[in-house]
Amino acid sequence: MKRFRFQLLEAWIADHFPPCAVADVGGGKGLLTYLLGQAGFQAEVVDPVDQALPSRYRDLATGCRVRLDQARVPRRRLRFGPALGRRYDLLVALHAHGSNLAVLDTVAEAGNSCVVLPCCVVDEPAAPGPGENWFMWLADHARGRGLAPAFFALNFRGQHVGFAIHGDRSAGPARRPQG
Repeated sequence: MKRFRFQLLEAWIADHFPPCAVADVGGGKGLLTYLLGQAGFQAEVVDPVDQALPSRYRDLATGCRVRLDQARVPRRRLRFGPALGRRYDLLVALHAHGSNLAVLDTVAEAGNSCVVLPCCVVDEPAAPGPGENWFMWLADHARGRGLAPAFFALNFRGQHVGFAIHGDRSAGPARRPQG
């Protein structure tokens, strides 16, 4: 099931958040952004590296392969930072290389929401001490910023545990991120 992480995460987000403006931080090829857009979210990739969408994916509800040959996703070719992050209602950190701490700091300061499901640790500005679990260290960082991470697990192999933080900013009707 590991290859379905984007579909499973999109379904979880759609079940736990109303449609709103979403930054897919480090969103790479943009499949999660595409799926969130199909679910009514105003989502865009925030990633300095431009990658093309995959040509197809499997729809978990129907089992059919869906072609994406002409599909596009909105994208900002920038490294994530708090000034940019304040523009969104929800920040998603799945492949947020070097930006996981910035996502949590933005949520603490701006009151938006986030979903953190890190697959790996790359280029973070700080790290836990020897023997500390990186994911739990991130959750502790969130708690240290006054946030209340709520843990969840998805049905795939590998790093399938994440946490969500519901900010105090309204994630009401979908809106397009400004600028």
